[in-house]
Amino acid sequence: MSWFPAPNPINRRTCCNALETIIVPRTRDLGSFSVRRALPSVERQMVGPFIFFDQMGPDKFQVGAGMDVRPHPHIGLSTVTYLFEGELIHRDSLGTVLPIRPGEVNWMTAARGIAHSERTSSKLRSARSKMFGIQAWVALQAVDEDNLPGFFHYPAARIPIVAGEGKQVRIVAGTMFGVTSPVETSSPMYYADVTLDGGASIPLDPEHDERAIYTVAGHIEIAGDIFQPGNLLVLKPGDKISVRGKTDARFMLLGGEPMEGPRYIWWNFVSSRKDRIEQAKEDWRMGRFERVVGDPELMRLPDSGGSPVDYP
Repeated sequence: MSWFPAPNPINRRTCCNALETIIVPRTRDLGSFSVRRALPSVERQMVGPFIFFDQMGPDKFQVGAGMDVRPHPHIGLSTVTYLFEGELIHRDSLGTVLPIRPGEVNWMTAARGIAHSERTSSKLRSARSKMFGIQAWVALQAVDEDNLPGFFHYPAARIPIVAGEGKQVRIVAGTMFGVTSPVETSSPMYYADVTLDGGASIPLDPEHDERAIYTVAGHIEIAGDIFQPGNLLVLKPGDKISVRGKTDARFMLLGGEPMEGPRYIWWNFVSSRKDRIEQAKEDWRMGRFERVVGDPELMRLPDSGGSPVDYP
């Protein structure tokens, strides 16, 4: 997915001793679909290697309508697309053409540079359809930033599940409860899709220094406080906590170790080096990125004088 302008998230202080901060993303209507951006925010650029976190939808498309994210470039990151509802067609400059469906993991590593597009298929446009999901960007370790790009798709059946006692944890990446996902990552991290029955609970150990919960549906309870959907709850480091479903609930768990140094982000580019981002700008402007196979459109480079975001 590309960087679309979105209102800055609201950071709220919390009286819950388990939380460092609460980030409340605001909805931006992009015409064909809506986004809610939780990362980066003014107070929190990253959680572990997660440097960008957008909720897509939930949206309902009328006949003939759909999502159209034209070909655009990335460097220095992996994009992670995970759907709850709907379907997208992923195309990239490696020649990949593949649908993304709920429960599957679409992991594209840009490294030194890749271009891709994401669109609703013509088949789905022939009827009404839905879209609801998360796209995250995971920053690469500096040693991996100049590797060759790659695309990795994992069917839903390959994503391990830990279930029982009113909970289900789909381990998208990393290790939880002694179970490891097949998804390869650049740095230590975890990412999981959790559903809880009302009244059920799940313990969260302090496996990583930086952890967060993104609430998707229903209400959860942490240390007596209730949280609604659409909040990024950043946890304090080192604390073991328990999350209880106040109602039937769904949320994403994300976290990892802090990066070995600062990361810079401009438009769709992430890097440990500012000069590398300047080079990526020029490469896209001059047509030096490989083109997306089967999708001739191009997204223009934003005006370099107005950075969408440039965090030190």
